[in-house]
Amino acid sequence: MARLAQTHGLTDIQREILSTVRDFVDKEIIPVATELEHRDEYPQQIVDGLKELGLFGLMIPEEYGGLGESLLTYALCVEEIARGWMSVSGIINTHFIVAYMLKQHGTQEQKDHFLPRMAAGDVRGAFSMSEPGLGSDVSAITSKAVRDGDEYVLNGQKMWLTNGGTSTLVAVLVRSDEGHSPEEAAAKPHKSMTTFLIEKEPGFGEVRPGLTIPGKIDKMGYKGVDTTEMIMDGLRLPANRVLGGATGRGFYQMMDGVEVGRVNVAARGCGVAQRAFELGVRYAQQRHTFGKAIAQHQAIQFKLAEMATKVEAAHAMMVNAARKKDSGERNDLEAGMAKYLASEYCKEVVEDAFRIHGGYGFSKEYEIERLYREAPMLLIGEGTAEIQKMIIGRRLLEEYRFQG
Repeated sequence: MARLAQTHGLTDIQREILSTVRDFVDKEIIPVATELEHRDEYPQQIVDGLKELGLFGLMIPEEYGGLGESLLTYALCVEEIARGWMSVSGIINTHFIVAYMLKQHGTQEQKDHFLPRMAAGDVRGAFSMSEPGLGSDVSAITSKAVRDGDEYVLNGQKMWLTNGGTSTLVAVLVRSDEGHSPEEAAAKPHKSMTTFLIEKEPGFGEVRPGLTIPGKIDKMGYKGVDTTEMIMDGLRLPANRVLGGATGRGFYQMMDGVEVGRVNVAARGCGVAQRAFELGVRYAQQRHTFGKAIAQHQAIQFKLAEMATKVEAAHAMMVNAARKKDSGERNDLEAGMAKYLASEYCKEVVEDAFRIHGGYGFSKEYEIERLYREAPMLLIGEGTAEIQKMIIGRRLLEEYRFQG
């Protein structure tokens, strides 16, 4: 839709990148997305095409072979890709978070070793915080790393890894009480967590000694992309695979990655909502009842007006959050608001498009059925709505502290 979700102030290079991605989405993703999704098939040909476009290195600095673009450029590309098929944007986004964490927090050796191959798409990233027994409470992590000479031994079970099978590099957050007494670790759990960089073979089963990827988790939506568990049982890693070279910094490194990830989840919500609006407004002009197109009925026009307004508002908040991060300013408030609003509005816009389709929306022959199953994932990915509201509320109290 030419009039919706426009971004002002872009450079010629940004507009060229987005035009290229949009053409790729229209020609290579949308025509095959529903068929691949129904088969839960990994979109290898699409991923290869994105690799050729250089999107795996979009934000990686030029010195490491990337394009050195901004978070805004990246988020707008994610929006376009999610408009075609949200699962593909997830493949890119998880890789991007690991690359961002390496760029911001990695040692020089880690940057030199990983970033050029990540920019080329030869190394694919996944990151892991969640575990079977915890959700939003990251401080409850039980997976643990214990020092053994020049190595660490990792044990524990992780959950919900996007790219768990296809990735060759996993950034994993575990507990490491090195340098802390049990009392200190219990009182300040966030300070006793470390991010490790795990290199592995792609695939399922035992992908390196002590590391098992059991298989894909069967999901309601968000298919195609491999979502997995990860089991560490005596996994040995050298000390130089501690992100940043020092233990105890993992929680803050992960939260930095999740913060930019929230901008990208917001972008995914914007993309899915845009596609739902496109499908709804098109069907409303094709379907006739009572002698005229249903788009001519006031009730449908009201619904389309609400949908378009939500698409526009979510896009504006996402762009604002990305630009705030690019400026070097703290953006947890803006990222939380953007993620919260975009995911909620996405769900509502998709449901309205589903309602416009009537009974046909329930048929797998229509694309809106796929979007209806995909939208709920955005309500929980990178933090639930309740977590976003906690972040927003706390930041607002910091900004508007009453001096009484």
